[in-house]
Amino acid sequence: MKTELASYLCTPGTLDDIEITTFQSEAEEVIEGVLNSSSPVWYPVLKGVPCFLQGTLRPNLNWFQEKYNLPSIAEEFERESAKEQSLTNETFSDKWRRFQNYGLESSHQEFLYEWYCKKFGFSTLEELQAFYQKFEYILEVGPGSGFNTKFIAENTPGKVFAVDISEAAFTTFENTKHLPNCYVVQADLMDMPFHDNFFEFIIADGVLHHTPDTKKAFLAIYQKLKPGGQLFFYVYKKMGAARQFCDQYIRESFTQLDPESCYKACEGITELGRELSRLNAKITLTQPIPVLGIPAGTHDVQRLLYYNFLKCFWNEAFDFETNNMVNFDWYHPHNAWQHTEDEVEGWLRELGIKDYQFNPANPNGISVLLTKPVP
Repeated sequence: MKTELASYLCTPGTLDDIEITTFQSEAEEVIEGVLNSSSPVWYPVLKGVPCFLQGTLRPNLNWFQEKYNLPSIAEEFERESAKEQSLTNETFSDKWRRFQNYGLESSHQEFLYEWYCKKFGFSTLEELQAFYQKFEYILEVGPGSGFNTKFIAENTPGKVFAVDISEAAFTTFENTKHLPNCYVVQADLMDMPFHDNFFEFIIADGVLHHTPDTKKAFLAIYQKLKPGGQLFFYVYKKMGAARQFCDQYIRESFTQLDPESCYKACEGITELGRELSRLNAKITLTQPIPVLGIPAGTHDVQRLLYYNFLKCFWNEAFDFETNNMVNFDWYHPHNAWQHTEDEVEGWLRELGIKDYQFNPANPNGISVLLTKPVP
C-alpha cells in the first residue's frame, strides 16, 4: 500500500478520515500496517493491501492483533447476505490464486481487449486507450488478476483504484504495485471506503451478478460516481429456456463441490467445447426457434450449443486449464444472477439516467456504458 492511498480513504459508514501507521514496508509500499480513524475500529494492511472487510467476510486477525498489541474489534452489524457472499468469495479467491497471470500473457490479450472494445462500443484498441486518458480518478471493481487495472493505469495520467472482496486483491496488488498511479483495496463493494460522488469513471466487468443482489450492487457503486462521470458494467444476460435449465441443473451440483473437485468436474465440459470447436462445423437454420431463443441463420455448431444449451467455452488461444477455468467461473459461484435488457434499463430509468448505451458484445451478456446526470 502506498502511504498516499490513506488520504483517499474513509471509514465505511461513518466516512471518517483515515490515518496509517506503518509496521513493515518494502520500497514505497506498506506491507503491514494499521489504518485508524476517530472510531474505535481499526483496519489492517496485509501483504500490502488494506482490508476493510467486516464480520464473516473478515479474515481471522487474532495473530495480527497480538503481534502489534492492538485492541479487540467489536462485532459490527452484519448483513444476512454476508455468509452467502463468503461462499462466492471462496470461488474467486481460489481462482485468482491459481490464475495469477490471466490476461497478462500475450496469448490472452488480443482476445480480451478485442472483447473490451466491443463492450465499450469502440472499433480499435487506440479508442479504448484514449477513453481512459480523460479521467483523473478511476475505480475498477472486481479486478481479478489485475490485468485490466494494469492496462488502465498504463494508459491514463490519472489515479486508478481497484477494489476486490476476495483474495484477488492480493493478486492484483502483486501485478500492479510497480505502477505509481495504482492502488488496491480489499473491501465489499456494498461498503467501500470511499466518499460518494468521487470517481470520474467506474468499471464493473462481470462482477455485480456475483453479489447477493445485482441491482443493489449497481446502486452501491453508482453512489461513488461523480455527476457527469461514466460507468461501465457487464452482467449476465438471461438465456433461453434450454440453457437456463442446464445452467441451473449443473450449478445445483457444482456449487456443492470444493474448487478442486469442481475444476475436475468441468473438464468434460471443456473437452466437449474443444472438440466441437475443432470440428469447425456450421449449420443453417431457415426458421428461428423462438421458444428456445434460437435465431434463424448460419450457426457454428459449438457456438450454437454454447449459447443455447450448455456453456462449453473453448478458445484456441488459451491452454486447456485456462479454458477450463472459464467454465469453472460460470458454474461454481453461488451467486451468478442473469438479467434481461428490459430489467437493466428499468434500473437506469429509476435513477433518471438518459445518457447510456447497450453494446452487443456477445449474446450471453449485457454491456452498459452510462453517464451520471448532473443535477
